[in-house]
Amino acid sequence: MNILVFGKTGQVARELQAQARVTALERDDADLSDPATCAAIIAANAPDAVINAAAYTGVDKAETDYDEAQRVNAEAPGAMARACAHLCIPLIHISTDYVFPGDGEAPWHPEDGTKPLGVYGATKLAGEEAVREAGGVHVILRTSWVFSAHGNNFVKTMLRLSETRDALNVVADQIGGPSPADAIAAACLEIAAQLRTNPQKSGTYHFAGTPDASWCNFAQAIFASAKRNVAVTGISTSDYPTPAARPLNSRLDCSTTTAQFGIARPDWRAGLNRVLRDLRVV
Repeated sequence: MNILVFGKTGQVARELQAQARVTALERDDADLSDPATCAAIIAANAPDAVINAAAYTGVDKAETDYDEAQRVNAEAPGAMARACAHLCIPLIHISTDYVFPGDGEAPWHPEDGTKPLGVYGATKLAGEEAVREAGGVHVILRTSWVFSAHGNNFVKTMLRLSETRDALNVVADQIGGPSPADAIAAACLEIAAQLRTNPQKSGTYHFAGTPDASWCNFAQAIFASAKRNVAVTGISTSDYPTPAARPLNSRLDCSTTTAQFGIARPDWRAGLNRVLRDLRVV
């Protein structure tokens, strides 16, 4: 299957290239701040499916850079979706738990009401809406807390800090499912294949690692697996202020993804061990 991937150096995009023969587009090939160009590239390539693994992910920076975040996270996916609908090919669009308000303790279902806390979440939600409005075959796949051996992520940050620190304070009241990028990539490829023959599976789905954990729990697991002697103390979100508000509840109910596509939630602890091996930490 000929799959066109928007994104080349991001975490999920890198894993897609490792797992399948895809055409991956970096920013010089397809600048998401120019939505019309993204649509033209799809028309010119006429692939069997498109995976949008690119986004404006600077959660804090987005608070003062709304226009760019809106173009990349909302307008570009909308243009992609319209181009895909015109060609009758499926689009898999990766989204985020930040579309939810992050309150309560129950896992978020795909059909639950959305209410983003900041610009990043609002622009990602606008992108979802644009994809749906295009009317084509699509899956919006919301995920959370992505990590891998590539790029910037929590695992690599913790490992870097452990080189010079023997104690850290880490937020303990934000709960979610750390998600290995290689598992997200595998899910996207499976979904793309199934949509080709079962377009009625179009819709919005969730995919995140299990078991749910706090950032504090995640940090402790990283140091234990990497055999780093770092003491981790849990703190509240209010003790670690950031320009953009973070959701306290990032739990995602992934049951419909399993029911429709046969894709189970990945164990992030196994994913962590794979990443540590790739980084030659263990």
